[in-house]
Amino acid sequence: MMPQPINNFGRDRQLRTRMWFTFLMLGLVYGFFVWLVLQYSPIMLILVGGMVLFQFAMSDKMVLASMRAKVVTPEQAPKLHGMIEKLSVAAGIPKPKVAIADMPMPNAFATGRSQKHAAVAVTTGLMDMLSDDELEGVLAHEISHIRSKDVVVMTYASFFLIVAATLSTWLMFSAMFGGMGRSRNNNSGSIIMVVLLATFVVRIVGGMLVAALSRYREYSADRGAAILTRRPMHLASALERISGSMTRLPQEDLRRAESMNAFFIMPAVGAGLASLFSTHPSMNRRVERLREMDRDLALM
Repeated sequence: MMPQPINNFGRDRQLRTRMWFTFLMLGLVYGFFVWLVLQYSPIMLILVGGMVLFQFAMSDKMVLASMRAKVVTPEQAPKLHGMIEKLSVAAGIPKPKVAIADMPMPNAFATGRSQKHAAVAVTTGLMDMLSDDELEGVLAHEISHIRSKDVVVMTYASFFLIVAATLSTWLMFSAMFGGMGRSRNNNSGSIIMVVLLATFVVRIVGGMLVAALSRYREYSADRGAAILTRRPMHLASALERISGSMTRLPQEDLRRAESMNAFFIMPAVGAGLASLFSTHPSMNRRVERLREMDRDLALM
């Protein structure tokens, strides 16, 4: 028997405020960037627009492909589909696509440009490590990301950073081989350097904004998972086991997955060089919050 949607799920107003603020600030940063690129080369602006439109249409497929995650059918993964369908009904959202990445690193993520075009992916390492209850807690966390729509914000914001990174590479080659667009202009070299510097600034500022939102949304999704399952300690146990296993994995495997940190339930590589760029709060803080939720549920 499938559960009924949970009516008291509630809205996380802080998360919604942070998402709107991130969108606004990213809009200002990228608006300035587009204006600057337009001064340098209208052709490049057309390229940027094409990249954004392509990523809008293919965002979920690109994220899945980057982790070599393949969409599976209910016949191929009946238990996984059953858990996700149950949690989706409880959360009141359409059932997302289900994908599995064949890699030893235990992790999970959600992606998609909307609730109707979303996907939840888990690694084989995660399924091998966790119990069914712990796996359900992790899946509930990912379903909460889709329900709150923060995964949509993260998908768009992260791909804008990819656009900036691609353009910075293009500009470096342009500077090395004589410029483009306005190459006959004596100031073309200076213009290229200004735009190149702007791409670096966009990547730094955009990265800080995305990381700040990512840290808070993990707390929010933990709360959502606790409400969906009413067993927050199962998720807490899963987080502790995932965190403990990361130190035993080859560093090469972790580095390869580091670019997906903002999407993962646990970062592939630590907190980074500075807390401003950390995509996740500490595991200990998350577990302590889940313990508090467990105590609150016990009193209800």
